Amino acid sequence: MYHGTILGMPNIPNLVVQRVQTGVRIEKRLLKVLKAFAEFKDMSLGDLLEGIVLHVFDGKAPFSEDSLRRIADLKKFYGLDLDSTASHQLKELSGKSDRRPSREGKKRFRRNAP
Repeated sequence: MYHGTILGMPNIPNLVVQRVQTGVRIEKRLLKVLKAFAEFKDMSLGDLLEGIVLHVFDGKAPFSEDSLRRIADLKKFYGLDLDSTASHQLKELSGKSDRRPSREGKKRFRRNAP
């Protein structure tokens, strides 16, 4: 069972954090691969994402060669044909039934509103 990798912080026994629920929208097949990989590693999706982001913020690769092979298998299984070149280029289909209702007509928050 994978419990995480601790490097560079051997004197910190527990890091207590405050987590929040978020409603992030993400490409459907990408989410399937992430969830399947988290399940394979016996961890939550949130723990997996935190680990990925913390590694990347430190300029480190978040995955071993074995993990990258597993991810490649999962990408093939779920039909995920995207790679890093698609970053910031993805466009959503308009008129999808799973989209959130329009926020038109609702008051918008203004930082310096009186």
